[in-house]
Amino acid sequence: MLIIQSIFGFVWWGVTALIVAGIVLILLRSLFNRTNANPFKWSTRTVRRLTDPVIVPVRAMLMGFRIDPSVAPFIGVLATIVAGYLLIQVTGSILNTIAGVMYAVTSGQLGAPVAIIGYLLFGLVGLYTLAIFIQIIFSWVGVSYANRLMRFLFRLTEPLLAPLRRHVTEPLLPSLRRYFPPVGMFDISPIVAFLVLWLCQAAIAGTLLRGWRTQFF
Repeated sequence: MLIIQSIFGFVWWGVTALIVAGIVLILLRSLFNRTNANPFKWSTRTVRRLTDPVIVPVRAMLMGFRIDPSVAPFIGVLATIVAGYLLIQVTGSILNTIAGVMYAVTSGQLGAPVAIIGYLLFGLVGLYTLAIFIQIIFSWVGVSYANRLMRFLFRLTEPLLAPLRRHVTEPLLPSLRRYFPPVGMFDISPIVAFLVLWLCQAAIAGTLLRGWRTQFF
């Protein structure tokens, strides 16, 4: 268990360092733009090349929503933090599932096989929730279906989102537009999916994992 906690700690510190480095680079890019730095200098070109994967799609998204693209660095900083947080959450969910299975196997209790199944299901539901969240972030920053990861996330999450969209959110939209006009512009099926998945995790924790720990770090 200590090894798994050490791995998680290493990942947490590593991702945090990457987040800080990304923020510093984005701020340097903004500073270079403000001071009209020579675009052909090695430092300027390097910073631009390293930050383009974040800034370019964010700027395209803002232009698509008719928002001033000058705020792209600020949104890029937020996107970097969110991406790092998601990576930590995915890693934590996987390691927490492994720790739970190991805990059940080594406990020697009669209910260990049921707990193992519970830990696996709890972890899978958590990963599925993160997959939906990541797909939402990708769609907001303009990642297209041509992207391999986006296609994988779409195929993974649509079996849940499509029925919810068809049978729950679309019938509700006329009433929602009456009281909350902006809601009609967005797909609210992920919100319903998050609620369904949260209830699934609560059910697993209250049945298969009753009396067992569900979080180890």
